[in-house]
Amino acid sequence: MNTNTASSSSGVAGSADATAARRNSKRPKYSKFTQQELPACKPILTPRVVISAFLLVTIVFIPIGVASLYASRNVVEIVDRYEDDCVPANFKNNKIAYIQGSTDKTCNRTIIVPKRMKQPIYVYYQLDNFYQNHRRYVKSRSDEQLKDSKNADSVSDCKPEDNANGQPIVPCGLIAWSLFNDTYTFFHGDRNRNLTVNKKEISWKSDREHKFGKDVFPKNFQSGSLIGGKNLSTDIPLSEQEDLIVWMRTAALPTFRKLYGKIEEDLQEGDVIKVTLENNYNTYSFNGKKKLVLSTTSWLGGKNNFLGIAYLTVGGLCFFLAMAFTVIYFIKPRQLGDPTYLSWNRTPGGH
Repeated sequence: MNTNTASSSSGVAGSADATAARRNSKRPKYSKFTQQELPACKPILTPRVVISAFLLVTIVFIPIGVASLYASRNVVEIVDRYEDDCVPANFKNNKIAYIQGSTDKTCNRTIIVPKRMKQPIYVYYQLDNFYQNHRRYVKSRSDEQLKDSKNADSVSDCKPEDNANGQPIVPCGLIAWSLFNDTYTFFHGDRNRNLTVNKKEISWKSDREHKFGKDVFPKNFQSGSLIGGKNLSTDIPLSEQEDLIVWMRTAALPTFRKLYGKIEEDLQEGDVIKVTLENNYNTYSFNGKKKLVLSTTSWLGGKNNFLGIAYLTVGGLCFFLAMAFTVIYFIKPRQLGDPTYLSWNRTPGGH
């Protein structure tokens, strides 16, 4: 009787110790998830499957690449660099004095249309070596001020363009202050008539409706001792000043294009387009370049061969790998799951 009682006590103690050990153990609780026993797709990558996958990628990518490249090649683009040609001969050695002086900045350019351009024809200005992504430049703005007239005094982030003559600047900051101010006027050379440039809806709809207020009007803008760029009409709310809205969406790279407007009529091959521009924007202080760009679009967007070349490159590489694996598979086939290929089954020095 005493022996049975002792055995029972030992069993209870052992069970308690085991329970405590399990409780203190760092081993995770068993489940199919932690033990990776859930149902899963476990494909066997046989040579035929791999070759078929490469061929499938080839069949999909190469047509997409050809279509993308064809669409890009059909885009008609005219690029005219003008910042050097529009400087008078007597200022060639002192371009900064020219751009900062009161000399007439009017410049006439002639563009020949190389191929029929279907409307709408997008007019861009392109700047090179202009770092809109500079940290201090990007932070120099007040989104609260741009959105609501009640926040006109919110200029703490806009230094050094925050106040003028003791009054807050609207819109404040370096981005707005440096607004691009070259202007372009287009004439059809053969017909000697003006080509209208539509400057409506050139900005993002979300910007016009949500980031720039309809009750916010420019105040004290470009009224400091140093003028940065274009001035703004004090009678037009910021939500309708689309040149500003386009400019305020800063570019990520030092070479960028921004939309100036749209020409909403077709141009034929050989047409002569005369451009009268005002060369006002100072890119000479930082060795920048200015270009006028006229471009059509395709279903893929503007002219850009990169996407098509990338698809063709990947498709061609997959085709090459598929052919290489096919040749290897037929010349030197290997039985699937053959244990003789395991290292411990090979003879010393064997291959």
